[in-house]
Amino acid sequence: MDYFVDALRKFAVFSGRERRKSYWMFVLFYLIFYIVAALIDQMIGGMTISTIFTLLLLVPSISISARRLHDTGRTGWWQLIGLIPLVGMLVLIFFYCQDSDDGANDYGANPKL
Repeated sequence: MDYFVDALRKFAVFSGRERRKSYWMFVLFYLIFYIVAALIDQMIGGMTISTIFTLLLLVPSISISARRLHDTGRTGWWQLIGLIPLVGMLVLIFFYCQDSDDGANDYGANPKL
């Protein structure tokens, strides 16, 4: 849960690097909270809560993804490849699963150290 809260604290920070573990923990908690919101929406008969949840976490999701890509030595603009159906998402998942660059890169020091 600390990873999710930490990502929310740095909601508009697009510089720096983010470890693989903190990125995937953010994704895990995002999915859990989204499923809960969708279930509540289903009970009340609408899509209001899940839509608001998604819109509120749009900027933090983009920023943590950019920092994760920085950790692998890529620019945050690589997120746009996700707009290509199927292939783009597979490429992004591959990038997100890669290990950090050893040592410092153009985006800062290695967060593992």
